[in-house]
Amino acid sequence: MTLSFYTIVIDAHDLAAQARFWCRVLDWKVLFEAEDEVVIGAGEHALPGICFVPAGEPKSGKNRLHIDLAPDDQAAEVERLIALGARPVDVGQGPDVTWRVLADPEGNEFCVLSPKKSLIA
Repeated sequence: MTLSFYTIVIDAHDLAAQARFWCRVLDWKVLFEAEDEVVIGAGEHALPGICFVPAGEPKSGKNRLHIDLAPDDQAAEVERLIALGARPVDVGQGPDVTWRVLADPEGNEFCVLSPKKSLIA
């Protein structure tokens, strides 16, 4: 049996705006757009992608699942992301952590890590 990580699905109120934000964050493009779904990715065959679907209710509380981004230069990337519309958030991470927690324009938290060379270091 073969299994692939296909997409992360994110509930959104403004699907197109969320897709544009994340395309700028990741240097991806919109691959499919309809009224009830917008799919973005690096390319049509480059998995995984992100799929935005309509949210039925407002976001409440901390995300139970979030995206971690690993840049070459954390400080520069945080500055760039804030300029794109992200904002710093406190989810109880404390001052001594090696990552920065930001939220996208609809309040979904994501982390900007220190530079990484592997999944375990």
